[in-house]
Amino acid sequence: MGITARGIGLLVAGVLLLGTGFRFGYPELTVLGAAAGVAVAVAVLSAAWRPRLQVRRQADPDRVARGEPAAMTLTVRNMGRLRSASLLAADRCGDQVVPVPVLRLRPGADTTVRYEVPTARRGVVPVGPLRVTRRDPLGLVVVARSYGDSVPVWVHPKIHPLRAVPTGAGRSLDGRVDSVPHGSITFDSLREYVVGDELRRVHWRTSARVGELMVRENVDTSLPRIVVLLDNRLAAHPQRVRLVAESFESACEAAASVVTAAVREDLPVTLLFVAAPDDLAGASTAADGSGDGGPTGPLDRLAAVSLSDEGTLEAAAARLRRDRLGDTLVVLTGPGGRDDLGHVGALRGAYPSVVVGVFGAAEPTPPGTGGLLVVDAADGAGFAAEWDGVRRW
Repeated sequence: MGITARGIGLLVAGVLLLGTGFRFGYPELTVLGAAAGVAVAVAVLSAAWRPRLQVRRQADPDRVARGEPAAMTLTVRNMGRLRSASLLAADRCGDQVVPVPVLRLRPGADTTVRYEVPTARRGVVPVGPLRVTRRDPLGLVVVARSYGDSVPVWVHPKIHPLRAVPTGAGRSLDGRVDSVPHGSITFDSLREYVVGDELRRVHWRTSARVGELMVRENVDTSLPRIVVLLDNRLAAHPQRVRLVAESFESACEAAASVVTAAVREDLPVTLLFVAAPDDLAGASTAADGSGDGGPTGPLDRLAAVSLSDEGTLEAAAARLRRDRLGDTLVVLTGPGGRDDLGHVGALRGAYPSVVVGVFGAAEPTPPGTGGLLVVDAADGAGFAAEWDGVRRW
C-alpha cells in the first residue's frame, strides 16, 4: 500500500490546518483539517478492500522452437458480489507488461486477453503473475496485489534436421539394432508401475519392501549410446553482444539437433553440460518435456541452460572417462574451448567415436587437434550441413 503525491499533500495540509486551527482558535480550519484526515482514512479503507478475482492462463503452446509463434490466453473473472471499480491490471510477460482490462468488471463476468509471447531468443519466458492495482475514488491511496501464478513458456533452440545420426560401435552380432520392445535382459533400473506394464516385469521383492508395485527397466546393450556434452563455460564463448553469445546459441541448436535425431531413431542419448547447475544436472532420453514446473526433457534443459563461470572441461572429461556413459561422444564448444580439446582427445580410449563441434571461431581449427574429428561451423545450420560430409563413425 502506498500514498500518492495527492494523498501526501492532502495529509500534510490536514495536519497544518488542524495545528493552525487549534493554535489560533479558528474552528473552520480545524474542521477542514479533520475532513482532510477523514478523507485519507476513508481512502485507505477503500483501497484496502481486496477484490475476489480468479485468474486462469493457457499457453498455446507452452513449448516452442525459437522463432515459432506462441500465445498466452489470460482470463480474469470477478468472483465477488461487487463491481470491481477503480482497478488497473497488467500481466508481465518476460520483460514486457501487457495491460488487462478489468475496470468496472461486473460480478460473475470475466474478461479475456490474448497476446503473443516473445520467442526471438532461446530461454524460459516467465509469464505472470497478474498485477492488479486498486485506487480509491479520490486517487489518494494505491494498493498493488498479485493474482495467479507465474507460468513458464519454454523456447527451445531451433532444430536443424540431420540426415544421419552416429551409430558408434556395434556390439551385437545380429546387427546394429536389435528389435527388442522392452530392452534386452540387461537390468538397468526400477520405476513405479503404470497401467499397461507387463506383470512379468514387476520386481516383487522390491514392491513388497516399498509398498507399491515396482517394474524392472531393461536396456538393449546392442544399441549405440550417444553422449552430447555442451560446453557452457563463459571462457569457451568469450564473444558476446548485448550479453548474448551467438556461438553458445549455435552450440545449443546443434545439441538440440543431435538429440532430436537420436530420439527419432530410438537411440539412447544423454545430454550433459560442462558447468551444470543442480536443476539441470540430470540426463534424459526424451526429446521433449510435457510437464509443468522444472525442465522435463533435453530440449527443456537446453532452453534453461545459461553460461557459467564454473566448471572445467578437464573435470567434465574425467567424469566421462569414469562413467563411460556411451560409445559415441559429441562435444560442442566455442572458440575459447579449443585450447582444452586435449582433454577430450584423451577420451578416445573410452569412447570409440568422438566428434567435436566448434562454433564462432574466426579461423578453422588446426587439423589433427588432439587427434579428434573437428567440425568448424558458423552456426547450427552450418553444423547440420557439415554433419553428413565429415561423419566417420
